[in-house]
Amino acid sequence: MSHTNDPTVIKRLLSDRGRWAVVGLSANTGRTAYGIAAYVRDLGHEIVPVHPKAEAVHGQQGYPDLASVPGEIDVVDVFVNSQLAGGVVDDAIARGAKAVWLQQGVIDEDAAQRATDAGLDVVMDTCPAIEAPRVGLI
Repeated sequence: MSHTNDPTVIKRLLSDRGRWAVVGLSANTGRTAYGIAAYVRDLGHEIVPVHPKAEAVHGQQGYPDLASVPGEIDVVDVFVNSQLAGGVVDDAIARGAKAVWLQQGVIDEDAAQRATDAGLDVVMDTCPAIEAPRVGLI
């Protein structure tokens, strides 16, 4: 069975101010994660960069992995390729995140099911910049 995104979940995740750990976010301005993280920040969310380099991005302290991020995480935004996404989702579950958002082109049905089974909200294979206008946020 394949995952289907719930528009109500998408709207809630984008509307309710939260703390988004963006996995794969570096200071490389040419990467999609850089621009989308700024977009999510401009929607009113706190951005936490998660990348092995642990660089500060958009003025926010970076961390090498989800386990290193202090405090609560509302959404883990996954900007890694599909082959690595399952491990990130497992880390999000272990970390106690409330949701995972797998970006457009990032698809892992098994990981999505594990997250759902663990009680996390799951959005997969879409982008906040696509969904925010679709759900009437901008």
